[in-house]
Order: sequence, then C-alpha cells, then structure tokens
Amino acid sequence: MDFSKFKKQFDKEHPATVYLILGDQEYLSQQIKDMFVDLIPEEERSMNIGNYDMEDVVVSAAVEDAISVPFFGERRLVMINRPYFLTGKKVKTKVDQNTDDFEDYLKHPEQSTIMVIFAPYEKLDARKKITKALKKVATIVEIGKLREAEIKHLVTERVTSKGFKINPDALDRMMQLTGVKLTSMMGELPKLCLYNNDTKVINIDSVNGLVSRSMEQNVFDLVNMVLKKNAKQSMDIYQQLILENDEPIRINAVLVQQFRLLLQVMILQKHGYSQGNLASALKVHPYRVKLAMQTVRQFKYDQLRDAYIGLIETEKEMKSTSRSPELLFELFVLKFMKH
Repeated sequence: MDFSKFKKQFDKEHPATVYLILGDQEYLSQQIKDMFVDLIPEEERSMNIGNYDMEDVVVSAAVEDAISVPFFGERRLVMINRPYFLTGKKVKTKVDQNTDDFEDYLKHPEQSTIMVIFAPYEKLDARKKITKALKKVATIVEIGKLREAEIKHLVTERVTSKGFKINPDALDRMMQLTGVKLTSMMGELPKLCLYNNDTKVINIDSVNGLVSRSMEQNVFDLVNMVLKKNAKQSMDIYQQLILENDEPIRINAVLVQQFRLLLQVMILQKHGYSQGNLASALKVHPYRVKLAMQTVRQFKYDQLRDAYIGLIETEKEMKSTSRSPELLFELFVLKFMKH
C-alpha cells in the first residue's frame, strides 16, 4: 500500500506486529515514525522504544529487544533502520550480520511488540530467504515511488493544514525547482508560509524568489541554454554550480545523463511510447520524462546527438589531461555553438 492508504487504514488500537517501510523518502519516513512513536505513552518511551541501525548494530540485538516484555506498559516499539542485508548492496561496515535469529522471530512475532523495518532502498533482493520471510509476515508500505499527483496532494494537504493555499503554477514550479523531491518541498514550506503570512496564499513569485534550486534543475536549465546556444547564460549557470561546490566532472556526468535521457525520449517517442511507457522503460520519474518531452519538441535529433557526443569527449579529456575542467567545458560550449 502507499502512504495515503496506510495513513487512512492505520489502526492505532490493533496495529500489526511487523511493518516494512520500503523506499527512500525521508519526510514520509519521519511521518510514519511519529505515528508509531505516538502509540507509546510519553512516560513509557524511554524504556519501551528501541532504535537500531543495521550498519552499526547486529540485528540480533533488535530481536532480543523485540522479545522482551514491555516495561510498565502494554507495548514495545522496535525500529530497525537500513537493513542492507535485505538487498544486494555491498555496504562498508564492521558489523557481521547473521539473520537466523531475525528469521526465527518472523515465524512467531511477539504480540506485544510492534517491529517496524525502514528500508530506504528502491527494491529488496527477492531471492534472499530472509527477504521472503519478511514479506510473508509484514504489512508493507511503499513510499519510494511517488507519482506527481501524490506529491502534489501531500504538499497541498500540508499547506492547507497550516491555513494556507498554494496556486497551481506555484506548486508546479516548486516541483521543478526541487527536482520532484518531496522532502525538499516540505522543507521549503516554512519560509514560503512566513513570507506569504499576510495573504495566506503561496504564489509563483515567492517560489521563484525563495525556493532553493536543486542541482537537477540547474542542470536542466544549463541543458536548455546550451541547446539554445546561449554561451553567456550557459557559463553563468555552470559557474553557479561550481560555486555551490559541485565538482566539474560530476556536473559533466549529470549533463551526459540528461542528454542521454533526451535522446532516448526522442527516439522512443517516434516508436510510439507514451509518457507512462517511457518512465517505465527508462526507469526514471514520470515528471522527468514530462520535462524531457517538453524539451525535445524544441530541438532536432542532430543537436542532441552532437551535444551528447561533445560532452562524452569532454569527460574523457577531464579524466586524461591536466587541463582545467572549467576551460574544457567552456571549449565544449564554444565548439558546439560554432558547429
């Protein structure tokens, strides 16, 4: 189930014994943590809430806590964070995890304990025995892959709860500037509400003036300036990224990814792919595909191809010569625009 459905169906009186929160959405993770913490009376929390990071602590410690009787209370809450052993990821940690105890616990969960596993990953390794055992018993809440409509709903709901309104164009611009990151959008709301406290309406001007631009948005603007052959604006945006401590080679890599996406979208569109099909085939957020589709309408295939190849060559030079990365990017811009 998704977050909205979980929030509606969450039974405070009869919660499940095991929950799996899957996905990397810091804001929603915190909302869910707060919901579970509220189940434990405040005076009992210090003794009946355990928080375990699997990159620092063995899972057996969390299991031992889970099987303990609540201390002067009815419930115990055990939260397990970053359970990398459920994935195929290789993590640098000194902790050697043995999941046998955890697997045994999942066969017979303690009825007085609520165990919540926060897995901030895109997916788990379904082939693993422990993953199968967990999915068999857990109530699963997926918070990672949020659709555009869901993000807008959550932000609007938050704004409304504070007694404010947000204009549709301001909400769209906010999504664009933050790279469709819910946590970033929620983090921007306090200053937007403070600035618009008199009118109680968040408009696009305040969003443009106050919301911090994500690297993705700066790169998106940079791509458009390069394609429009605006040398001054291109270099201004590039220098701004450098000032924000983004490394030239990383900026170039993100540019390569963006141009690759534009080419893929252009080619697949010609083969009849819709926006939804593109997002699924390319495994990127539908909103990114939507912006890419808007961009490719303005340019020709040759332009995108030449820019992509030029950036690949620039990356090779950045890695193989001692020349200034900033100079190499400037040479790419001038060469592309001259061509």
